[in-house]
Amino acid sequence: MIQRRSLLLGAGPALMAANSRPSAPPRKVIIGTAMQAFWVPYPGLGQRLDELTAIIDKMADESKRRHGRGLDLAILPETSITGEAGPNALERSVPYEGPVAEAFAKAARRHRCYIVVPTYLREAHDPGRCSNAAVLVDRAGKPVGTYRKVHLVVATDGKTMEGGSTPGREHPVFDCDFGKLGIQICYDMEFDDGWNTLASKGAEIIAWPTQSPQTAQPAARSAAKRCYIVSSTWRHNASIFEPTGKITAQIKPPAQVLVEEIDLSYVILPWSSKLRNGRGLRDKYGDRVGFRYYEDEDCGIFWSNDPATPIREMTRSFGLLEADQELDRAREAYATSSGKPGHRR
Repeated sequence: MIQRRSLLLGAGPALMAANSRPSAPPRKVIIGTAMQAFWVPYPGLGQRLDELTAIIDKMADESKRRHGRGLDLAILPETSITGEAGPNALERSVPYEGPVAEAFAKAARRHRCYIVVPTYLREAHDPGRCSNAAVLVDRAGKPVGTYRKVHLVVATDGKTMEGGSTPGREHPVFDCDFGKLGIQICYDMEFDDGWNTLASKGAEIIAWPTQSPQTAQPAARSAAKRCYIVSSTWRHNASIFEPTGKITAQIKPPAQVLVEEIDLSYVILPWSSKLRNGRGLRDKYGDRVGFRYYEDEDCGIFWSNDPATPIREMTRSFGLLEADQELDRAREAYATSSGKPGHRR
């Protein structure tokens, strides 16, 4: 039964178990994200920056109320500074330097958090070009780097993309003090290359600022790539998808902000009689272990709440193999089999 059920968890070699470091101590990360529509008349840059930094303030307040400490990462929705591109994205775009940088540097320093800042960005090196971009700001308020949306929406005439925006060409992964962060934007969800590249570079969290509120594809990608995906949207929902493919937290209207703590040192365990849907580990370790177990998927995600005992140490002491280890064991058996059902050489 253990073998059969664990095989259902896999998606072949695309599973990226190395994105978790389960032998490391717990790595708690508090993430804030938002749901806010920007189809309203543009209020001007100054007022829009005030609105967005107020959303971050609200996330920080919620983090302290629920978790007793501040945010680690705040993610705003796609092009939240500028709104939609319209027929002329360059005209709508803004440079990062100046008022935008000043506003988000202050917010990052005020809350000691990283911020993903999405906008139609006027390029400093070429003011005649713009991109649909997200700038990552660190806890000190300094820009870490920028992701430029690779897969722009193509106009129906096939001649322009997002009001004349220039597509990006790279998929960077940013080293934050809590782990590795990647970014994709809206329509990027439909194409494999960015997700594959970010996973191969070890991205543990992928921020997804978007107008689209879809959930099926991000759920599938989070499971296949063994990473957290966090949507920040204009409508319907904002969600956090965990590496099992499940939605671990979600808001819907009229809520505006979602704040959740995750742990990046985790394991995914398949069904076993020893595990007893997580109760086996809880009986041994009590509140030192945390988990969410899903009977409908025959698996669960587990993490340690004890800085002295990594989650892998807990599961190995219990004689449990992780989901990807079970898959590797099965693949090895298939590779060495004689070709006859149930037999090995």
